[in-house]
Amino acid sequence: MNLLSKATQPTMYFIGVSTGKSSIMRLFPRWAQALGLKEAVIKGIDLKIHDDPQVYRDVVQFIKDDELSLGALVTTHKIDLYHAAKDLFDYLDPYAQMFGELSSISKKNSGLVGYAKDPITSGLAMEAFIPPYFWQDYWGEVFLLGAGGSAIAISSYLLNKMKGANIPSKLIVGNRSQPRLTQIEKIVKKINPDVPAEFHLTPDPLQADAILRRVKPYSLIVNATGLGKDRPGSPLTDACEFPERSLVWELNYRGELDFMHQALKQKETKNLHVEDGWIYFLHGWTQVIAEVFHLQLNAEVLSKLERSANDFRQN
Repeated sequence: MNLLSKATQPTMYFIGVSTGKSSIMRLFPRWAQALGLKEAVIKGIDLKIHDDPQVYRDVVQFIKDDELSLGALVTTHKIDLYHAAKDLFDYLDPYAQMFGELSSISKKNSGLVGYAKDPITSGLAMEAFIPPYFWQDYWGEVFLLGAGGSAIAISSYLLNKMKGANIPSKLIVGNRSQPRLTQIEKIVKKINPDVPAEFHLTPDPLQADAILRRVKPYSLIVNATGLGKDRPGSPLTDACEFPERSLVWELNYRGELDFMHQALKQKETKNLHVEDGWIYFLHGWTQVIAEVFHLQLNAEVLSKLERSANDFRQN
């Protein structure tokens, strides 16, 4: 773990695995200037995947106690950090409590606050590429590869009962370990027990391939595993076959992106729409920055930040 030292200026942290490789470390100064946060800085805290619970507690306690440490965005560790340190928070939002994870740490008069922002940010990202009545028109399915915080958030957005008939006809989840699979199954049953759902243990990518072959056309297939970013590989093999006319979403925007390249090879023959995680990244960060620095981000400001980020990405 990075050594934590007392902040000397307003500081936001990025709690991840390989934070130095993230675009946010170079993009944040641009955004801080645009938002009038002239003295604010960002620092990365790199932790091991499924780190020691005491490590998570130490990080949260440090942020809570240090005056100029204003908050953090959490990725990869959202579930582990929540379970290790939830008692250190003075307020946890309903999503955090329901899903057992958090992605945003901030401070308010009431003390240390934790939010699960992914249901909001994943929804905003999906609205950018999923046609408005896609599920109602085509009655496709969702196959989530991975059962962590992002998969839970995506499920909660897509299966929301408020969407009426415009929801997937089935949810399928594949994951390499059983505990996360058990957790997401419990949560999905709370969100919408009426939607058919399958939960499969898939430690071998060939098992995920077999499930993918029976997914209907006009479906959504998501890599929510982190493979291809923090760890090498893909949850599928190169022999995988995507269903025709489907949406393929790689949640990562950096790294080898093996899953995305597997989909791109079939883009023309299967008539796929392939999306990376860039828009998800933007919404995830802007939502948490707003919490940490107590900002109101209207459409005009968000548009300005998105243009700045896209210019940054192209250069």
